[in-house]
Amino acid sequence: MPPGITTLAADAPELSAANTGFMLICTALVMLMTPGLAFFYGGMVRVKSTLNMLMMSFISLGIVTVLWVLYGFSLAFGSDVGSVVGWSSDYVGLSGIGLNELWDGTTIPVYVFAAFQLMFAVITPALISGALADRVKFTAWALFIVLWVTVVYFPVAHWVWGSGGWLFEMGVIDFAGGTAVHINAGAAALGVILVIGKRIGFKKDPMRPHSLPLVMLGAALLWFGWFGFNAGSWLGNDDGVGAVMFLNTQVATAAAVLGWLIYEKLRHGSFTTLGAASGAVAGLVAITPAGGSVSPLGALAIGVIAGVLCAMAVGLKYRFGYDDSLDVVGVHLVGGILGSVLVGFFATGGVQSDAAGLFYGGGVEQLGKQVVGVVAVLAYSLVVSAVIALAIHKTIGMRVSEDDEISGIDQVEHAETAYDFSGTGGGSVSRTTAPAPDTTAAPKAKKVDA
Repeated sequence: MPPGITTLAADAPELSAANTGFMLICTALVMLMTPGLAFFYGGMVRVKSTLNMLMMSFISLGIVTVLWVLYGFSLAFGSDVGSVVGWSSDYVGLSGIGLNELWDGTTIPVYVFAAFQLMFAVITPALISGALADRVKFTAWALFIVLWVTVVYFPVAHWVWGSGGWLFEMGVIDFAGGTAVHINAGAAALGVILVIGKRIGFKKDPMRPHSLPLVMLGAALLWFGWFGFNAGSWLGNDDGVGAVMFLNTQVATAAAVLGWLIYEKLRHGSFTTLGAASGAVAGLVAITPAGGSVSPLGALAIGVIAGVLCAMAVGLKYRFGYDDSLDVVGVHLVGGILGSVLVGFFATGGVQSDAAGLFYGGGVEQLGKQVVGVVAVLAYSLVVSAVIALAIHKTIGMRVSEDDEISGIDQVEHAETAYDFSGTGGGSVSRTTAPAPDTTAAPKAKKVDA
């Protein structure tokens, strides 16, 4: 994110219709990522949890939007309070913002910036949901979102991107959300699953994806929307930085797909569609903090590293016994850490800022800053998220009952199922092709195969 800056009246920027239109398109692309995530996660679970997985993402669109308008934007991007949170009364209810008032240092309206950042706030808790598949009450999940974005996401967004935020002022580079979004969500996922425990049958029963086509559709929508997520985070398109980020997003993602698949073939003997989809997401995650600081060759290296190491990391849950249902920790936490730390190695000093990494003569200074940002966000989100989950677990209960989990959370929580198997089909004869009945003969009882 570019810093907010103060300008003299004579040099004050004017509203740019081109940049405003560009940012509105990017905002819509980022919004599309949440339904894309719903499809991605929805295909990865068993049939009996499909709708619940979709709803855990969609409910974030409703809850976080309302909270963002009421106080979220103020907490994240209001005037700095102690370097840890923001607050501006004009942003409460988004009621004190002028129609053509520009976000500091940019040529886009505050309303556009607020809408763009809202979509980041929406998808971040939705990312957490993949770790909790099959076993969480929907009401408890909704309450968790309310509490989590209030005490974790909004303050951390201010730390990283808000003018005056302590990580922002330190010089930690996070172009579009490696710390604030992916490490934040991945650490939160780990904190919650350590509280609520494993699914029934974890490491014993098969828990394979029920629809790989849905997974691939979701991954494609995420990849498409991520161009808005990343390129839009420069908040304009005047100096070429957003264009570099756009290209780096494609390069790193493609490289990560290949890295994951090659590792998978060598390790397990097959190139899988799930591996290709997961590799794409790993590359997208890793390039998110780094893409505005590195060259396309640097993006290529980051993508390959993320594809291989994230593929390795998803198996850690079996070794250490934590049930990260859909690999949020392995992909988002590990990918976010890799992308954030690798800035300290691959930053060229000639794109987003003049901060150079170790491989470009910058020494270890920027690397040290990146590590501080990673550790701070990871520790805060892990601990506070676990406390929130524990509080909910001890009051209204976080998990559904054992019987409900076994029978299927879709029917219990939503009174619906993803697929209707009760109609005619299978091996039965279609009524449109069956011979017409003989109306001259007396009716007989006839056995029909179901």
